[in-house]
Amino acid sequence: MSAARPALTGTDFVEQRLRGTGTTDWRSWLLEGALLLSLLIALGILIVLVGDTLIKALPIFSERPIEFLTSIVSARPERAGILQAIIGSLTITIIVAVLAIPIGIGAAIYLEEYARDTRMSRFIRTNIRNLAGVPAIVYGLLGLAVFATVLRLGNILLAGGLTLAVLVLPVVVITTSEALSAVPNAIREAAYGVGATRWETIRSHVLPYAAPGIFTGTILSLARAFGETAPLLLVGSIAGTFNFVGPPWEQAFEGYTTLPTMVYHWSGYPQDEFRALSAATIVVLLGVILLVNASAILLRNRYDRKW
Repeated sequence: MSAARPALTGTDFVEQRLRGTGTTDWRSWLLEGALLLSLLIALGILIVLVGDTLIKALPIFSERPIEFLTSIVSARPERAGILQAIIGSLTITIIVAVLAIPIGIGAAIYLEEYARDTRMSRFIRTNIRNLAGVPAIVYGLLGLAVFATVLRLGNILLAGGLTLAVLVLPVVVITTSEALSAVPNAIREAAYGVGATRWETIRSHVLPYAAPGIFTGTILSLARAFGETAPLLLVGSIAGTFNFVGPPWEQAFEGYTTLPTMVYHWSGYPQDEFRALSAATIVVLLGVILLVNASAILLRNRYDRKW
C-alpha cells in the first residue's frame, strides 16, 4: 500500500494558493475575465470618441490654429475663437486655488493634527466625505441661491469661482487628510523627542513628508474645477462676447465664459462649422487637463525621490 499523503499545514496551503497550484478557482478566472472585458470595452469606446473628436477638430487646427486660440467669441464660425473662454477658465481656476487650497489644507491639518477623536470631529469628517460625493449640479444650485441671489453678486465671474471653490473644497480636505494620516508616527515622535513644538513638527516634518499626496490632490482638484460645466451654467456663464480688457480684479465682477461652456453651447448648434469648433475646444480642454495631470505626476515623483 502506498504511504498516506501528509496533511497540508496552513503555511503550505497559503503558499499553494499564492503560486496558483492545486485546484483551479474558476469563479476567480471568470471574474477577472469579466473585469478585463469591461475594461477593454470602455477603452474602445473612449478611443472611438477621442478619435471622432480629433477628426472633427482637424479642419480647425489645420486652417487657423493660432487664430482660433487668439480670437474672441463670434456669431460667425469662420471668425470665432476661444480667447475669452481661456481667460475665463484660467481666472476661475485662480480664484478656486486662492480660496479652496489654503482653507482645505488648513482644515485637514486641524482635523488630523489638532482635533480630538470626538463625536463632533467624526461627524465633521463624515459630512466632508459625503459632500465630496454630491453631484456638481447641486453645487450649482447652491451657488445660484447663495452667491448670485442672497449675496446679490449676480452672474459674474466671482460667483462662478466661489461656487467651484465650494465644490472642490471637500476633495482638497480629504486628499490632504489622507496624505497627513499616511505620515508615520515615528516622525512626529522623533521631532517631539528633540523638543519641537506641535506646529514646528507639522511645518518641518509632517507637511514635507505629505507634500506629494497634497500636491497631487490639489492639482487634480483644480483640474476638476477647470472642466466643470453644470455649476457655471447655473451661475451665469454665457457663450456670448464680453469685455475682458482691464486688470484681473475688475474682471472678477464682469460677465464671463469658460471652455466647457463654449463646448456646451457650440455642440447644440445645428451648423457643422460650430460642431467643428466644439470639437476643437474639447481638444484644447483635454490638452490642458492632461498637462495638469502630468504636472501632478511629475511633482509627486520629484518629492518622492527627495524624501
